[in-house]
Amino acid sequence: MKELSRLALVLTVITAGAALLLAMVESVTREPIAQQRRLVTLNALKSVLPPADNSPDQDTVSLATGKDKNGEDVETVFYRGRKGQDISGIAFKVVAPDGYSGNIYIMVGIDPEGHVSGIEVLQHAETPGLGAKVEEAWWKDQFKGKGLDNADWRVKKDGGEFDQITAATITPRAIVGAVRKGLEFFKAHKDEIVGG
Repeated sequence: MKELSRLALVLTVITAGAALLLAMVESVTREPIAQQRRLVTLNALKSVLPPADNSPDQDTVSLATGKDKNGEDVETVFYRGRKGQDISGIAFKVVAPDGYSGNIYIMVGIDPEGHVSGIEVLQHAETPGLGAKVEEAWWKDQFKGKGLDNADWRVKKDGGEFDQITAATITPRAIVGAVRKGLEFFKAHKDEIVGG
């Protein structure tokens, strides 16, 4: 019994020490991680938005864009780029839940009229050499200037105008659909996003 108490005490001390060490590491790394996430967001914004004078991550509007599986609101942040006081572009993240290997996260940049100024694939688990080709500039560039009013938002295989990637049609189809849905949401809530 005495031996068991001693082992429990030693285990408690080791566990408390490990917890304290983890808390210290977390407090030291919290700020650098937050700064790195901000830089990743700023780089994505810079690649999809028209030129802006402001810091778009500091000029945002958040709107509920759906519900999660628990019935809670899903918020989307709309980043606004400005030239002087005028909005030069808006960026927002969309998720393509129907990628070949799971969710695909995309940053979409648009002009105030709702035409795409650029897209950036932020995260995916698609097959290297196939579905992962959606990260290549030639594929992303086909979205530029496209809006709900001047594009058929389907891949060519389905009769639309966006290139699918041979042997990887599911991934492009998912991204085209997610961007289209994002544009539809923007169109329906433009006054809140631009004027908010």
